[in-house]
Amino acid sequence: MSEPSQLEQALVRLDDAAQYLNIDPDVIEKLKFPRETTQARLMIRMDDGSRKSFLSWRCRYDDTRGPTKGGIRFHPNSNAEEVETLAFWMTFKCAVMNLPYGGGKGAVQVDPRKLSKAEIERLSRSYIQAFSRIIGPDRDIPAPDVYTNSMIMGWMADEYSQIVDRYEPAVITGKPIALGGSKGRDDATARGGYYLVRHLAGELGCDGSMKVAIQGFGNAGQHIARLLAGDGHKIVAVSDSEGGVYCEFGLNLSLLMEAKAAGKSVVSTVGQSGHEALSADALIGVECDLLVPAALEDMIHQGNAELVKAKVVLELANGPVTPEGDRILAKKNVVVLPDILANAGGVTVSYFEWVQNKQGYYWDVEEIHARLKTIMEREGRAIWNISQEKGITVRTAAYVHALSRLAEAIEAHGTQSFFVS
Repeated sequence: MSEPSQLEQALVRLDDAAQYLNIDPDVIEKLKFPRETTQARLMIRMDDGSRKSFLSWRCRYDDTRGPTKGGIRFHPNSNAEEVETLAFWMTFKCAVMNLPYGGGKGAVQVDPRKLSKAEIERLSRSYIQAFSRIIGPDRDIPAPDVYTNSMIMGWMADEYSQIVDRYEPAVITGKPIALGGSKGRDDATARGGYYLVRHLAGELGCDGSMKVAIQGFGNAGQHIARLLAGDGHKIVAVSDSEGGVYCEFGLNLSLLMEAKAAGKSVVSTVGQSGHEALSADALIGVECDLLVPAALEDMIHQGNAELVKAKVVLELANGPVTPEGDRILAKKNVVVLPDILANAGGVTVSYFEWVQNKQGYYWDVEEIHARLKTIMEREGRAIWNISQEKGITVRTAAYVHALSRLAEAIEAHGTQSFFVS
């Protein structure tokens, strides 16, 4: 018997949630499959004069509630199935936050660390040339993801504007502020998770000083460390792709930030400020109150979930816990704040950027933070209440919450019972 695919594993969440709602089978049928997935070969001129091609994709999973929304990642292991799975999660994430969007995602199969800056620009513009008929400010709105950033989004938005022959900043979010980006976008993913943990601190048993371990020390990992440390919590362990560091009494965040800004690994700080070496795999089992997976998918699984000692897992990455890992954590009474809620601050502030681009009026950062805080607390509280009322995990409750909104929209077009009555 073959192993279930990544998308099949993700669809388990849909089936789990459907048990707790009285919805029409048409809803499940519509959400089991992506609406469209487009593949293209991007051919660019390399700095040495040669030409090289790269596989790329864009998936629009479901647009019942509005134009599709989702990031574009540059990663050597990206594939069509991963893109469809991420677009599925985005569909539910937007519904969780009650944003007027469906879910989308894009990727290029490339290791950007092996490309020059000029080659990355050519690749970025080539992506938009290939998918300009797929995306659009009222159809499909990309954003940054793994190994993409605001400058890449600026190049992409510029390329789209040249193709359609008009200034169209709302086509892409996560742009530089000077090019129509939103204030507050840089730390939005982490800040949303931070607001969520702080709001539910009493229920989670995290209202005192916490020890925190963070897996992945990129944008989200660094910002959540800064925000939590600002509240007096101790960041005792962090890791990146090269390894990890640990300090029982709290790591020196300034030292870690300086290392990352210089293009070095967190491992380069070993031996300074009491930092001890820690393998990336060992971070999962560190003695802590809050574990923050902020790297890639499938980081906590059947093989290591038993090692988790944290009371709470905050998923800042997409899909960092497998269904098998989830079941083990539930048996251990570990509360998992799921990705479709915990890291939804990013897409929420992307929505704010899109709205500001559309109206040509821009908000200050205090307004961005206040609006984000309100939405995270409102949806977080609603999901927590569903979890308690139905006696289900917070993840399943989040999918129930999202599925109820998706079902309402899908059923509004008419279902079997309407057409045969």
